[in-house]
Amino acid sequence: MSTTTTAELLKGAAELFPDEIVTQAHVRHLDLPYGAGKFALITLDNGLDHTKPTTFGPQSLANLDVAISQVEKEAAEGSIVGVGLTGKPFIFAVGADLKGVELLKRHSDALAIGKGGHDVFKRLSALAVPTFAYYNGAAMGGGVEAGLHCTYRTVSKALPAFSLPEVFLGLVPGWGGCALLPNLIGAERAVQVIIENSLNQNRQLKGKQVFELGIADALFEGADFLEQSLLWTARVLGGDVKVERPEVDRGEAWDQAVAKGRFIADSKVHGAAPAAYRALDIIAAAKDGDLQAGFDAEDQALADLIMGGELRAGLYAFNLVQKRGKRPAGAPSKDLARPVSKVGVVGAGLMASQLALLFLRRLEVPVVLTDIDQERVDKGVGYVHAEIDKLLGKGRINQDKANRLKALVTGVLDKAEGFADADFVIEAVFEEIGVKQQVFAEVEAVAPAHAILATNTSSLSVTEMASKLKHPERVVGFHFFNPVAVLPLLEIVRGEQTDDASLATAFGVAKKLKKTAVLVKDAPAFVVNRILTRFMGEVQNVIDEGTPVAVAEKAVEPLGLPMSPLVLLELVGPAIGLHVSETLNRAFPERFTVSPNLKAVVDAGKRGFYVYDSGKPELDPEVQALLQQGDSVLTEEQVRDRVLDAVAQEIGLMLDEGVVAEAQDIDLCLITGAGWPFHLGGVTPYLDREGVSERVNGKRFLEQGVASIPA
Repeated sequence: MSTTTTAELLKGAAELFPDEIVTQAHVRHLDLPYGAGKFALITLDNGLDHTKPTTFGPQSLANLDVAISQVEKEAAEGSIVGVGLTGKPFIFAVGADLKGVELLKRHSDALAIGKGGHDVFKRLSALAVPTFAYYNGAAMGGGVEAGLHCTYRTVSKALPAFSLPEVFLGLVPGWGGCALLPNLIGAERAVQVIIENSLNQNRQLKGKQVFELGIADALFEGADFLEQSLLWTARVLGGDVKVERPEVDRGEAWDQAVAKGRFIADSKVHGAAPAAYRALDIIAAAKDGDLQAGFDAEDQALADLIMGGELRAGLYAFNLVQKRGKRPAGAPSKDLARPVSKVGVVGAGLMASQLALLFLRRLEVPVVLTDIDQERVDKGVGYVHAEIDKLLGKGRINQDKANRLKALVTGVLDKAEGFADADFVIEAVFEEIGVKQQVFAEVEAVAPAHAILATNTSSLSVTEMASKLKHPERVVGFHFFNPVAVLPLLEIVRGEQTDDASLATAFGVAKKLKKTAVLVKDAPAFVVNRILTRFMGEVQNVIDEGTPVAVAEKAVEPLGLPMSPLVLLELVGPAIGLHVSETLNRAFPERFTVSPNLKAVVDAGKRGFYVYDSGKPELDPEVQALLQQGDSVLTEEQVRDRVLDAVAQEIGLMLDEGVVAEAQDIDLCLITGAGWPFHLGGVTPYLDREGVSERVNGKRFLEQGVASIPA
């Protein structure tokens, strides 16, 4: 395609991106050292401060196209010996302008975006002189791909994030990534970057890893990265440095890598989201080295996926985590928050010890644990010390910091001794209302009047827990998810008498803990546990009624959840699952049942439904013997409809009750607290897309255009 056609194409696409933050492509000329000659350096810069990423929308691509036209003429005339591409400080480029992509309504418009990116980037590899990409800072998606079109690449040791995250969002690397990367570093490593890293919560690479994978040809320190890159460039152009790359294995190893990628995709999305499979198809076809065929396939896949529901849901989920998750709906003014300079933890079991470690690492203030005997206290403090030693062993902290953190954590039996000067006290004791009321009464008697009393309850009423206190206004729910260090969600629960200052302090602490906080009404089981219990309860119901376990489990695979319902139950613990279902059954007996089979499993002391002797989950024969089932056998489709209808009904009721502000908060909770995949957008976009929301509630949860194609 000619330059003129590319420019026209991008000009037309620009009309669809009215809010594009335009990236400029500045060309400057340098005299390379060692007499290597005059060199043209293109710098990408959107004019914003260094924390704001540089993206590629239609106008930005057009600007790069103009810059390439300039250096193309100079290269043809012989007035330059090479061309470099770099970014503003700390940022190379992070890919396509996804805000605009969300607005596209027509397949032809999406196809134009794919072709436009390809047409511009391909010109880098077609220049009459060698081209160099200098990955000086964060590089993702189209930013990575622009560099792949260059002849050589260098990378900064200080580079914090490098990835092709498209599959994570429901796309494919569509500007050369799927075709170029395997031809550069081999299919196995390309599958790791494009599929495995993306489906592992968008795992990022550091600069050194980029070099070790063979994506970059040289690695330099961040402080003088560009200077060192230009020196290296001069030596390459002068013939003093010869870049040698391993030969790519285009035999059986390529096919094995693609097969491994399909296995990874199956294990993560269970065939429920197409992006990973489309990317793997392109990688498989790239084996013969026909790059143009690969680019054409990328264009088609990109357009198809942009018009698909998974991408819209993925972008919606991404925005929830990056924006709504950082500005919690309904949170009081942060000006009301009180400082927290000491934390008390009631309990020294595993959950309490995890909480103590988190508060210690993030707040770096004194943390004191209490429990009913010295042995438990010592075990809790010992756990925290051991985890600090692990961090030291991995090089994540130095010896001085390890010593300082250890000195900050203590354990006592006497609450008066431990909590007299605490500003924030959290309990993590047995999940029984009477026990928690007693604990809070004891803490209130010794803690300062301003201290926040927080409960990590997963299902009990915060209001009832505070009801016997003199100052119930300072009690707040602070519900973490296990494992505490991994799952970002923190449900902050406002009791009926919780005041704004206490709530603001809780949100302030959550931010320092680096958690995604969501304001939740004091309702049974709050958000995640209520939805998961209804979801899993319906699966258990159909099993109790007669549907085989394998059929019930397989029925929900099309959702692409991180694990099946019964594997999740095993992770949570059947006893805890039973307890939550009993709590919800008392609150809503018409919708939440208590499975007699689950109770039998718990009474028998079983930790789950499966055994793993063969290396994969198989129904435990002892559990099979316990099951008492009816004679009503449903198909997978019938099970799935019943489960989804139940979930849609429960979410509708929760929104009517005001458990959270909007459906977006439900999705944010499921993504960050239960690991529900981005391609679902949590759950409500999926229920809308499949027609379940309207079938059950008579309306969509989200307006058309939110996590879906605009009307």
